[in-house]
Amino acid sequence: MESLQRSVWEGLSALEKEEWMHTIARQLPEQMKYDGLQTFERYGQRTETGVFACGGQQFVFVPGDRVTLGWDGWQEGMNEETSADMLETVSEYGVEDVDSFLSDQMSPVREVKIAPMLVECRTHSLGWTEVTEEEAVEQDDTDFAAALEGFRHGKLNEYEQYQQFRLVRQGEDIRIFWFNEDLALEELLEEEAEAGFGVLTEDEWEYLYGGGCRTLFPWGDSFDYTLKLKHFGDLQEADDPMDDSTEPLTALVDQSDRPYDLELPNFFGVQFVGDPYTYELTLDDDGEMQPKGGDGGSMICGGMGPLVGFLPAATVFYRDANASDLDCEDLMDCMHYRRMIRLAEVAES
Repeated sequence: MESLQRSVWEGLSALEKEEWMHTIARQLPEQMKYDGLQTFERYGQRTETGVFACGGQQFVFVPGDRVTLGWDGWQEGMNEETSADMLETVSEYGVEDVDSFLSDQMSPVREVKIAPMLVECRTHSLGWTEVTEEEAVEQDDTDFAAALEGFRHGKLNEYEQYQQFRLVRQGEDIRIFWFNEDLALEELLEEEAEAGFGVLTEDEWEYLYGGGCRTLFPWGDSFDYTLKLKHFGDLQEADDPMDDSTEPLTALVDQSDRPYDLELPNFFGVQFVGDPYTYELTLDDDGEMQPKGGDGGSMICGGMGPLVGFLPAATVFYRDANASDLDCEDLMDCMHYRRMIRLAEVAES
């Protein structure tokens, strides 16, 4: 399967890539349909790849590679604006050595081999399931009807009753999510495995997020102050993009329809949650849960501001050192997962 390695794949013609995608499609579950080639480009990386559909969800082919993951130092170094912002923010919490502060929160440097795979473009919430209004009423929750009525006539975009129900305004519609308190992670993984799907390892997640880049962020070592971030809005329109106030800027600047930048498809066509309050489920080498892409909002809640507060969601190699102390049940309401298929395993079956 050498042609499915990134270095070879990038040199194939569109016709050759199509042939490979049809070959792969014949080995996949019947519900997985090939939709054609599509090109994704972001952060200076570009991939022409195959897109598949399954049950209303999109999957993309991601070529394999041998890459270095983890972080232990700068490639380009921070620019003056990022450096000043970083030092000012962390020094207020007694941190004097920025490099050590960052290294302590990143995964270790290691060389890994990533198998070619099909990856679901969007994640699923682990603990929350979307329901209709009729299904929600059937739950017989005494708080729901009043909350829905107040939300319908109010101005909030989101409302959540902790681990009960969540309301999200989408245009003229209101989406309703119900918390699944009976969900067991082991059962979910077994069900997905029976359907032919796995979940990402930490190595695979870091490769998907950074594409093998060696910089702190997928776009470089310096923070991008043109981003629109969840909880902070458009940083360029804020009075001071280096303000480390604990008050989110969303109410001031989040009025446009411009999407949050960290939620947009990347160079593989994969979309991430882009919210440090959430995690994406990955597994370590022992099959144990290793959440990625967030810290439960700890640094934002601690008043760290957009740069440091979004390190868990914006950096490639962030690893929450405290996640191992939490039970899966504690993370259910903020955990997401995505399905994937390792093509090396398909070829061997």
